Amino acid sequence: MKKLQKSAFANLSALFFIMFCGLTYAQHEKFEFDFGTSTSLEDVLAGSSEDGATLKWINVNTVKEGWSVNDDGVLVNQGHPIGVVRSEKQYENFILHVEWRHMEAGGNSGIFAWSGANPPDDSPLPDGVEIQMLELDWVNINAKDGVPQPIAYVHGEVWGVGGVVTDPDNPRGERSKSIENRAKGKGEWNTYDVVAVDGVIKLAVNGKFVNGISKSTQKKGYLCLESEGAEIHFRNFKIIELPPGVTSHEQTAPLLDY
Repeated sequence: MKKLQKSAFANLSALFFIMFCGLTYAQHEKFEFDFGTSTSLEDVLAGSSEDGATLKWINVNTVKEGWSVNDDGVLVNQGHPIGVVRSEKQYENFILHVEWRHMEAGGNSGIFAWSGANPPDDSPLPDGVEIQMLELDWVNINAKDGVPQPIAYVHGEVWGVGGVVTDPDNPRGERSKSIENRAKGKGEWNTYDVVAVDGVIKLAVNGKFVNGISKSTQKKGYLCLESEGAEIHFRNFKIIELPPGVTSHEQTAPLLDY
C-alpha cells in the first residue's frame, strides 16, 4: 500500500513538473503580432494622409492563444496567464491614444510606459510607470470586511513600479489617483489619452485630464500591454512620437535583443 502511495505521488509529481515546464515554455514562446499605428509629430503637423507605421508587439511572458486581432481591428486579450507583451521599440516622449473595455466584472489590466519589459523571477509584471485599467466592480468584488475599496483604484491610477519612482499629482500613498471618476463599466468603451514628456505623464480619461505623475526616474523604455486575469479589448491604439529630450543612460531602460 505504501509503495502504491509512493508510486502515485511520484506520478503526480511528475505530471505537475511536466505541466509546469510546459507552461513555463509556453509563456516564453516567441510570437509577435501587429496592432496600432505610430507616427511622428512632424507628419501630423504636415497634415500627412498616411495612417502611420504599424506597431509590432513581442511576447514577453504570455501565450500566443491569449492574444488575437479581430477583422475589425480590435485586439482581444483573454487575461491568462498574467504577464505582458511589449512594443518592438522604446519610446521616450509621446502622445498615446487607446480605447479599451473590460468584458468581465472586476477585470484588471493596464499599460506600462517607459518599461524595461523584463519581469523579475518573482513577478510576472515588469518595471515602468503603470497606467491602471480596472473595471468598476473591482472595488466591490475586492471589498475588505464588507467595505468596498476606494473608487480611486479604478479610474486611471498612475504610479512607478518595479523600482521606478514617480511623484504623484494626486497622492494615494506612492500612487496618483484621478481627481474625478470618469470610468465606464463592463462592456463599455473607455478612452485614455496619455501625454508623456521628460518624465512627466498626464492622463485624460474619457475626454478630461484627471491624473498624472512627474519626475519619473525612468523616462525612456518599452510600452507593455498587460494580461492580468480577465478578458479585455483594445482598439484605436495610436502613438504620436514627440522630439526627444535630455535623457541619461540611467534614465533609460536597457535594450532587449529579442
